[in-house]
Amino acid sequence: MPPLAVASHDADMTIDQAKLPGATAAVLERPGGRLAYEMTGEGPAVVLIHGFGLDMRMWDPQVGPLAARFRVVRYDCRGFGASGPLDPAVPYTHAGDLVALLDHLDIGDAVLAGLSFGGRVALQTALAAPARVRGLALLDAVLDGVPWDPESAQALDEVARRVRAGGVLAGREAWLAHPLFAAARERQDLASALAAMVAGYPGQHWLGQDPHRQTRPPIEVLEGVTVPTLVAVGERDVPGFREMSAVLARRIPGAAFHVVADAGHMINMEQPAAVCELLTRFVLWNR
Repeated sequence: MPPLAVASHDADMTIDQAKLPGATAAVLERPGGRLAYEMTGEGPAVVLIHGFGLDMRMWDPQVGPLAARFRVVRYDCRGFGASGPLDPAVPYTHAGDLVALLDHLDIGDAVLAGLSFGGRVALQTALAAPARVRGLALLDAVLDGVPWDPESAQALDEVARRVRAGGVLAGREAWLAHPLFAAARERQDLASALAAMVAGYPGQHWLGQDPHRQTRPPIEVLEGVTVPTLVAVGERDVPGFREMSAVLARRIPGAAFHVVADAGHMINMEQPAAVCELLTRFVLWNR
């Protein structure tokens, strides 16, 4: 394994995993980018993948409980959080990055758990490299091809308008105001945690600087998903994402479906105990 470089987020942001004994924080260098990651625990591997504009810290409530039973890896996708800006001239895929991280850590296969954008990354990886995925937990996952509800779509347009008018700083403010985060904004602690993560988002996707390679849309091949799958969604999530989850659960063969009570889009932050239990049971079933 190559030498490890220490990864960190902004100094004023606390990462609970840093307090766990035996935790490793490091960086994997990739062509055109880097992947900051953290790993802790022993046992079957679980990889946690964050939502758009956020970073690995969103999984703070899950790391300790999961690491008591499993080897837990969380990381910042290329272009997010401590992984920092990406090189717009170097094509890549998030699935390719994730497989490279598994290789780097000598992990043969893992349960992938992703929320929202992270769910898309997990699903793309399961389709691209099914032998590396022991199970797939799709939490309020994005499914391109299912329309966003009008209010959420209008709020996305507002983010784009604000970026054009005021740059990335204005875009971050508009993103935090999106209906996806409405339920989480009801709690000051969650609102502050989301704001801290979004403050570190470089914003290159909004500026047209993301050279991610086009891949076949997962919605066209959902029946080809061959790994055990859990689909979970917050009962208070926006209508578009509730429909995305319904489509995933209906079309992925054998998928289990669970609605998390009294939770919006950020189910792992809003109902951490319920999500920890869901993930623990799913990993144990598929270890």
